[in-house]
Amino acid sequence: MSGLALSIVLGIALAAATGFRVFLPMLIVSGAAYAGHLQLGSSFAWLGTLPALTMLSAAALAEILAYYVPVVDNLLDTLATPAALIAGTIVSAAVMSDVPPMVKWTAAVIAGGGIAGLTQGLTGILRAHSTVFTGGLGNPVIATAELGGALLLSFLALVAPLAAVALVILFLLVAVRLLRRLFRRARSSDSRS
Repeated sequence: MSGLALSIVLGIALAAATGFRVFLPMLIVSGAAYAGHLQLGSSFAWLGTLPALTMLSAAALAEILAYYVPVVDNLLDTLATPAALIAGTIVSAAVMSDVPPMVKWTAAVIAGGGIAGLTQGLTGILRAHSTVFTGGLGNPVIATAELGGALLLSFLALVAPLAAVALVILFLLVAVRLLRRLFRRARSSDSRS
């Protein structure tokens, strides 16, 4: 695979991870860049600095813990949707270092921001349904799955970007199928009432 295609695939996989947790994938990218394992575009060199690493560490920890607090988790989903679009665009553009600017920004906004928003939207809908069907008791399970998804996708994107994108596609297919079931179940219970 060419460097251009690999760079775009890496960006898309990392953007999808920001749909699960906004700050954690950015923290992993920051840490990889700071340690010299990942080259960022010149305008994103700030992401590989100690101040960025410190701020992203604090933000990621706060975000992770907040998703385990009832009611706050659903509120965060409202705020995380636009934040995921922005973070997905930034993280995907940051890792597309060998890509011409027009291609980079088009791919970052459409593919990066789009996949981040889609991933975040699907997990938000799943959490909302979990809140309704379990009274919020199932939400920590979803929070843990999202955390695991963000970690797995972020690290996998750095070592095997194609595998990470395949995992994103699998997640989207499973999530859409699950949501269809939930909506069918909700419709059938509405028609019985």
